[in-house]
Amino acid sequence: MASTTPTRSRGMTGIGRVLVVVYGIMALAATGRSFVQIAREFDDAPLAYSLSALAAVVYILATLALVFSARSAWYRVAWIAIGFELIGVLVVGTLSMVDPALFQHPTVWSVYGYGYLFIPLVLPFLGLWWLMRHRRTTT
Repeated sequence: MASTTPTRSRGMTGIGRVLVVVYGIMALAATGRSFVQIAREFDDAPLAYSLSALAAVVYILATLALVFSARSAWYRVAWIAIGFELIGVLVVGTLSMVDPALFQHPTVWSVYGYGYLFIPLVLPFLGLWWLMRHRRTTT
């Protein structure tokens, strides 16, 4: 019984805890933003507002996956969610700069997260780095 406690707490110390907090804040921010955008003006920019909602779901999933990453299934979910987040930020960020007409209304990931101090661009790199440093080999 005492041997399982260090394993669980070891995964949530230092940078791991900071990542969970930042992912949680991003989940709340993206959820709030997308809810307001969709409720008030969805018809103005359905693609942009849907992408904000998708970002919210990804941040919620990544937060939960990091919290439970001591379990191998959640560890895999964390890799998938954070990898998807990175691809989303890079694709949406690039498209929003190359063809601004696509995103006349900003999303969470527009211009690589400019509206969020570029945290959406940096966060997945830190998340993936942390996952690599804390590989799970058990079930």
